[in-house]
Amino acid sequence: MGSPRPFLIAGAWRHTATTCPVADPFTGRRVAEVCQAAAQDIAEAVEASVTAAASMRTMPAYARAAAMAGIAAQLERRREDFAQTITAEAGKPITDARREVGRAIQTFTLAGEEAKRLPGEVVPLDLTPGSDQMVGLTRRVPIGPVLGITPFNFPLNLVAHKVAPCLAAGNPIVLKPAPQTPLTALLLGEVISAVDFPPGAFSVLPCDNASAEAMVRDDRFKLVSFTGSEAVGWMLKARCGKKRITLELGGNAGVIVETDADLDFAASRCAVGGYAYSGQTCISVQRSLVHDEVYDRFAEKFLACVKGLAVGDPRDERTVIGPLINEDAARRVEAWVREAVGQGARLLAGGTRRGAVVEATALTDVTPAMKVSCQEVFGPVVTLSRYKQFGEAVAAINDSDFGLQAGVFTQDVSKIFHAYRSLEVGAVLANEIPTWRADHMPYGGVKDSGLGREGVRYAMEDMTELKLLVLNLKHP
Repeated sequence: MGSPRPFLIAGAWRHTATTCPVADPFTGRRVAEVCQAAAQDIAEAVEASVTAAASMRTMPAYARAAAMAGIAAQLERRREDFAQTITAEAGKPITDARREVGRAIQTFTLAGEEAKRLPGEVVPLDLTPGSDQMVGLTRRVPIGPVLGITPFNFPLNLVAHKVAPCLAAGNPIVLKPAPQTPLTALLLGEVISAVDFPPGAFSVLPCDNASAEAMVRDDRFKLVSFTGSEAVGWMLKARCGKKRITLELGGNAGVIVETDADLDFAASRCAVGGYAYSGQTCISVQRSLVHDEVYDRFAEKFLACVKGLAVGDPRDERTVIGPLINEDAARRVEAWVREAVGQGARLLAGGTRRGAVVEATALTDVTPAMKVSCQEVFGPVVTLSRYKQFGEAVAAINDSDFGLQAGVFTQDVSKIFHAYRSLEVGAVLANEIPTWRADHMPYGGVKDSGLGREGVRYAMEDMTELKLLVLNLKHP
């Protein structure tokens, strides 16, 4: 296991006496010990970010773009190192881990391109008498130091979605990674330290929740970008003061399957969306609403797909469903399934647990009040329900505190647009599962699913201020 891993402050690696273990979710074995930042370490990192902000503000676009390209190139060179680290600390199947690394490479590449084209415009101000010679120019300027707080489930690409747009926009960032998965963020710190940014541009601070909350309250940060649970996210919003905050929170994503849907395609996609990485994504398929006329056929095809999903060691190339992040998480999912069955739900598949691994579970005859329906399971559980009218299915999807993404399988364009107009979500995906995401698209939700949008260009808008220059161009 080696000596405890140091953390990164302004380009320098630092050891402390306080450490926290990182465990392999599948075996339970300790992978590493990671040094934890104390109050003085955090104070130095924040001050370094404030100092770096001044020089980063004047950093030209070509230099920021080149740095992003350099990071992407190093990620490509160390692709397998990152993938193996993700699998070791997050329990993500190795094929998914490699896919995540590929996405992170694209995220930094996109950020480099967006650094070249931060928008500005000419604003005609001669709309009222007396302002005949007035012209306005706008540009976006860096907001200043940013605090990023990231979850365990995408320890590289969700970190990239905070770090890449932040640096590309000319801001320093202090990152607080999830306690379960700090190793990938620290590995990224090695890569970023080698590119041409001021020393305080990037720090990685594994620390306890109280220390993170203190950073959220620190007025020197101009924006907090948080991805995680809705309970923690809204709590942080209440404590962040006057600074901006963007929140990417939970979901219990729904899918509607109409009579004219390609059932083979819909069933296979819903199986992937519900069970990949053991359902540990906030846009994992959780609720499937299927028209009564095709319900039986869809259920048969869906369950056949579920049976074909390999379960086990995430290091095995064939594995689709590995462990949850720890055994406590697996026990919670198991308890919710048992509770639903006790309340009248019927088990179609799975429902059993071995250590941190929960089998792919499908339930029917669920009610809206059951936890597996109204809360975020964040595990390999999909519910199947019948409906008779399209509007009934739309209403059922909307009957949720969450509103992140939803999927609709139909060939009827009028129903697609009805869903687009009526579903209370951040994105509607037609003939695709809500689990799909492209790294440049606007991504985020409504209701308890959060505030703001990620996707590189959209995040950069939140991480910059619009600044206006007014010119009085009087005749000489």
